[in-house]
Amino acid sequence: MTIAIIRTIVLYLFIILGIRLLGKRQIGELEPTEFVFALIIADLAAVPMQDYGIPLLAGIVPIMTLLCLASVISVLNLKSVRLRNLLDGTPSILVENGKIRQREMTKNRCTVDELLEELRLKGYPDIGMVKYAIWETNGQLTVLPYAKEQPVPAKDLQLSPADPTLPRIIINDGQVLHQTLQKRGLDDVWLQKQLASSGVKSPKEVFLMTVDDNNQVYCSVKETNV
Repeated sequence: MTIAIIRTIVLYLFIILGIRLLGKRQIGELEPTEFVFALIIADLAAVPMQDYGIPLLAGIVPIMTLLCLASVISVLNLKSVRLRNLLDGTPSILVENGKIRQREMTKNRCTVDELLEELRLKGYPDIGMVKYAIWETNGQLTVLPYAKEQPVPAKDLQLSPADPTLPRIIINDGQVLHQTLQKRGLDDVWLQKQLASSGVKSPKEVFLMTVDDNNQVYCSVKETNV
């Protein structure tokens, strides 16, 4: 049992290393080469993890080889546009000047229903609102609407809204983060006042409380039926 646990931990760490080398992306944002590497690495790790008769090196060596290959391909992609286009492909314009490019739709095996769904998810229910829709190499759709459909910036309305601030968590599931309080220059007296104003007596009753740079507080009380 101990050997099985050690083998699993070692292989898990190597998989984490491989995913980190692919960068901080979600699965849907991986380029084709990166997605293939992730699948193969996971498959290679699963075999020695399940079959204890296979030496651990039989899983580690191929994974290390793939990681080295991924690093080499990443460097080559930075230096060669042709190789990058060959491995990862190029973006395809599915909508141009409000018109669907049917040839590109067929080339990318994208149906009209799928295109309209993606546009709705981006906030454009009418295809006439879209000047360009570009199918990126990672499978994401980039939508560039007509100028009249774009939101008006505050500066064009001669408004001066305050810049956004980053809220800091001071209570997380009933636990007070005293270090965050100290960094914001706050103390327990201030915290007790905020709890009282939110109608709670103890931090244990709070699911989440945050405070931003302007000392604006957000408080979410725990639900009793959860």
